[in-house]
Amino acid sequence: MHATKQLEEWIDLYGQKLFDRAFYLLSSREDAEDIVQEVYVAAYSAMDNFQEKSSPITWLMGILQHKVTDLYRKKYKGNPHVSLDHFFDNHEFWKDPDGILKNWDTNDTSLLDNEAFNAYLKKCLEELPDRWLTLVKLTYLQEKKSTEICQETNISTTNYWKILQRSRLQLRECLQFNWFGKGK
Repeated sequence: MHATKQLEEWIDLYGQKLFDRAFYLLSSREDAEDIVQEVYVAAYSAMDNFQEKSSPITWLMGILQHKVTDLYRKKYKGNPHVSLDHFFDNHEFWKDPDGILKNWDTNDTSLLDNEAFNAYLKKCLEELPDRWLTLVKLTYLQEKKSTEICQETNISTTNYWKILQRSRLQLRECLQFNWFGKGK
């Protein structure tokens, strides 16, 4: 089958699946659309290399995964402005003016099924600096190992764990203020 015809068929068959996966990983409609286009361009360019040892969707998802990793790597190399001043006082001691660090009721397992909670969680995730969000997504959405993430983003293991810790603190504070603090 001619490469152009094959690609058109794949777009019809797999376009929505690729977009859904890209959107899940990137949380941005525009980025997901761009990545899917890049996947098809890469697939068209490498069509001769496709040996049909796997299904086309598996091959395309592999390309998608590499494109997402490249995008995260590019975003991560930016210069973020990160301030943790709201966690510390003038003497560099922890402050907890609003009970941010108090215990939550963790017995409620239905939160992730709650649309309103998910909206707040998404909002809180979007408030993370890009570099932090990249690591959070690679860790928790793509479930990559820390060593692989450190290699891909060219950061030390210590830096990786500190960024994840700070991300969790910021998410916790945001959720405490926007969800738990409002008596939801």
